[in-house]
Amino acid sequence: MTLTEAQTLHFELAAQIWQHDHAYYNLANPAITDPEYDRLYRRLLDIEKEFPDLITADSPSQRVGGAPLKEFKSVQHLNPMLSLDNTYSENELREFVSRVRRLLPGESLDWIVEPKVDGVAISLRYENRVFAIGVTRGDGTTGDDITANLRTIRSIPLRLPDGAPNMIEVRGEVYLTRTGFAKLNDDRIALGEPPFANPRNAATGSLKQLDTRAVAKRPLDIVIYGVGVVEPKQQDLDRQAVVLEYLKTLGFKTPERTWPCHSPDLLIDAIRELDEIRHSFPYETDGAVIKLDSFLLRERAGFTAKSPRWAIAFKYAAEQAETKLKAVTIQVGRTGALTPVAELEPVLVAGSTVSRATLHNEEEMRRKDIRIGDTLVIEKAGEVIPAVVSVVLSKRSGNEKLFLFPNKCPECEAKVSRSIGQGDEPSGVVLRCTNSDCPAQVRGRIEHWCRRGAMDIEGGGDVLIGQLVRAGLVRNAADLYTLRLDQVAGLERMGEKSALNFLHGLEASKQRDLWRLIFGLGIFHVGTGVAKSLARNFASLDDLRRASREQLTEISEVGDVIAASLAQWFADPRNQELLERLREAGLNFQSSLHTVTAAPKRFSGKTFVLTGTLPSLSRDEAAARIESLGGKVSGSVSKKTDYVVAGDEAGSKLEKAQKLGVSILDEAEFLKLCGE
Repeated sequence: MTLTEAQTLHFELAAQIWQHDHAYYNLANPAITDPEYDRLYRRLLDIEKEFPDLITADSPSQRVGGAPLKEFKSVQHLNPMLSLDNTYSENELREFVSRVRRLLPGESLDWIVEPKVDGVAISLRYENRVFAIGVTRGDGTTGDDITANLRTIRSIPLRLPDGAPNMIEVRGEVYLTRTGFAKLNDDRIALGEPPFANPRNAATGSLKQLDTRAVAKRPLDIVIYGVGVVEPKQQDLDRQAVVLEYLKTLGFKTPERTWPCHSPDLLIDAIRELDEIRHSFPYETDGAVIKLDSFLLRERAGFTAKSPRWAIAFKYAAEQAETKLKAVTIQVGRTGALTPVAELEPVLVAGSTVSRATLHNEEEMRRKDIRIGDTLVIEKAGEVIPAVVSVVLSKRSGNEKLFLFPNKCPECEAKVSRSIGQGDEPSGVVLRCTNSDCPAQVRGRIEHWCRRGAMDIEGGGDVLIGQLVRAGLVRNAADLYTLRLDQVAGLERMGEKSALNFLHGLEASKQRDLWRLIFGLGIFHVGTGVAKSLARNFASLDDLRRASREQLTEISEVGDVIAASLAQWFADPRNQELLERLREAGLNFQSSLHTVTAAPKRFSGKTFVLTGTLPSLSRDEAAARIESLGGKVSGSVSKKTDYVVAGDEAGSKLEKAQKLGVSILDEAEFLKLCGE
């Protein structure tokens, strides 16, 4: 094939793939089967492999991500990306309309209502119809160049159709789908990582990844709701409703539904109707956006320093529902903690049916005076996690019964106690089973050991571990390494092939790095971050075992509580025996993270507190930067705090920092301090 023939075929294939991507990801109406699509895509890759010069920024092959980025560059927006004022009150919404009327006397005001997507605000710039640059909102004037990450989102067109402007900048929200968010959190929990609090934080964290290949694996999508700049200007793009229709013709996803309104009463009706249907959308919504439809009137209404005067966000209160508490069951975890769980009459809350919710502990139940038979108010915390808000006391009949916590473990009937367990629970809030051989604890410890975030043992799922424990084949992690093929293959629904995969997974786990083993041991308070820090500071598990509490507390991530927990765990003869058996089984006790002469880091000895919402960083990302530079992140402000990093809606922590004279940083100052 000649270069000219390759160019022609490459362009034709790319055009077909763009068309099919749009049909699949934007219209949900695929025109060909997956195998047919794959054949087109593989043909394109074959041509690019033979003729690498044909690989362009808008090639469909660029969606999979490439080599990790070194950093994000700052880019100035062509027009500022302002934030919206918001309200939770219908009366305040009416007052907003009245203010705009005073700004535009005598004008007939037409409004448009759109869903407020709970995502990350971005702008996309197209030059000569090709996607050129994508930028976060940042401080409204300048944002981060995340073009490479945005290219991985398949609903973003990499090339606009013929007739598109020479240059156009569009604005929208990147989000994680509801189903994608749930799966992402399940995966993080399996890895021993904390789940994301909400889809917006997850989307933010995804877009700030430097490895575009990791971003390509995240279920990100986008809604485009506006235009920043169009060159040459098009006079007919003079209203929001027209712009949304125009964006569709260019191949962009636009809001699921919009409402044109001509009066405050119609606005109220629209936001109420949106509240009823928004849970059917593929993304989380936390409100409605109300905008003037006319761009000419928007210009006349103007802006404040931070927000347009012609738009406002109406925020919905967290959705609640009432339901009956049928019973309380007790779950026993790997640490022996007894957790009460509310068994509820199924009720629809925020678009999903809730039948169970955690009650946390006995003290929480007593504080809320929760009784079996009560009518409870249930809320989706962050529209994700079911929570019991309160009891509807007015609906009590007198027949409700207090739940009596057991004095014996429901799994093994051993005594329960408030005096054992974690060193930071002096009030004895949590009941724990005193029997370390309790089947529930044994299962939990071994399941934790096998998880991806720990020893990452293929095939070591909860079902198999449950069978091994019930059969009496394993009581601790060391027992796993004595299993024979016939023992595993003889279990229910376990064939020889599955059993072999599991045994091979056990063998592979012997070479895992030390931090995984430390985390896998399930020591109180020792998560992945602490485990990695210990592995950086100690060359081997034996060095860690010999360390004094004073040596441990010198590590920034290890305080008195963690040091005490480590010392207590290593002093237990049963744990000492477990470690010796793991050594005999051939597990790796050496750390590849350890550095003999670790140089002092920029934030060594410094304590930070994070409060409010930062423009472009999530709290997890800011904390990761601090910890990577040797600093410590605290949850409360004190005289020992060195810096408070404050974002929007910072509350009492900021006030306390001001009173104590603690240094307060905004995001830009924080990043500068980080050396960025």
